[in-house]
Amino acid sequence: MQHTSFNFQAEHLRQLLDFSAIVNSSLEIEEIRKKTIDYSIKILDCQAGSLLLYDEYKNELYFDVAIGEKADKIKTIRLKLGEGIAGWVAQNRKPLVVNDVQNDPRFYKGADERSGFKTESMVCVPIINKGRLIGVLQAINKRNNLFTDYDAQLLGTISNQVAIAIENAKLYGELKETFYEIVFALADTIEKRDPYTGGHTKRVMDYCIAIANQMGLDKDEIEKLKLSAILHDIGKIGIRDSILLKEDKLSEEEYLAIQNHTIYGAEILKHVKKLEKIIPGVKYHHEKFDGSGYPEKLKKEEIPLIARIIAVADTFDAMTTDRPYRRGLSFEFALKELKNKAGTQFDPQIVDHLIEAFRKGELIK
Repeated sequence: MQHTSFNFQAEHLRQLLDFSAIVNSSLEIEEIRKKTIDYSIKILDCQAGSLLLYDEYKNELYFDVAIGEKADKIKTIRLKLGEGIAGWVAQNRKPLVVNDVQNDPRFYKGADERSGFKTESMVCVPIINKGRLIGVLQAINKRNNLFTDYDAQLLGTISNQVAIAIENAKLYGELKETFYEIVFALADTIEKRDPYTGGHTKRVMDYCIAIANQMGLDKDEIEKLKLSAILHDIGKIGIRDSILLKEDKLSEEEYLAIQNHTIYGAEILKHVKKLEKIIPGVKYHHEKFDGSGYPEKLKKEEIPLIARIIAVADTFDAMTTDRPYRRGLSFEFALKELKNKAGTQFDPQIVDHLIEAFRKGELIK
């Protein structure tokens, strides 16, 4: 019997170590939350689980992740601190094991009434980091047994891990948000030089993301594309206003000068190690599919994918935006023009993906 108990606890330790490795290797809060519930259900061998986060402004708990039968129906429920078993745990900051939930006066019946799920037993623990309440973690309906204090200890260990992981992910998210704000500020310095291109950067980024979603690109590729789209014209900071803002037709010498913005952009970004991966999109977004573009006359798949995507999105925005000397084209007409130039100026598949995004209503001016 003692040997069986040892094996049982050793398996739990292995699972907890697996969970720790997974949540601490991720900086995506949504993934951390989902894995927390998955492992809570697995380790405690129960039917369902939920993670409620604390809204300190409203002094309420709300269901952030719930897994189990009809879990989606309870995600709109909010509990005041002290309301329900979860509210009691949050208010008192103590774990609680309840094996006869229906007869416990603290139990909030609204969740069961809304979902049609019957809660019979529960272990609930607070999620606290550096003395600050983050939320509450629940495991519901132990399979073939009752919850014990040992289960509460297991869930408490998970809670401690997720508290740290959520805090790290939150800090990373704040740093990432600041980084994007700085990147947009850099792009905005270019737009401020030309009053007729306001919003161009944001629109090109949105069109690029719409194309990427149609292509099924993964998260990392979309992130790289997004940054490259924001900074695709950063090299224009090196172009004189007399050329950049000229409304008349450019001379051959001026046209060659403005082409240098792709090279200037690549040179600027070389100084930022974390942005090295987006340089191809910045440097080659004026290459053409038939090899007649600049700066290196690359053709077809020689042109990096993110550059081919930006080329389509950039041109689409230029065609549909009002300029001092002409009105912007309608989306429908601009897409026809892009289709006519597919295979020569643009990658045909990327043009098709933009058209599909338009058909699905995913392009917003």
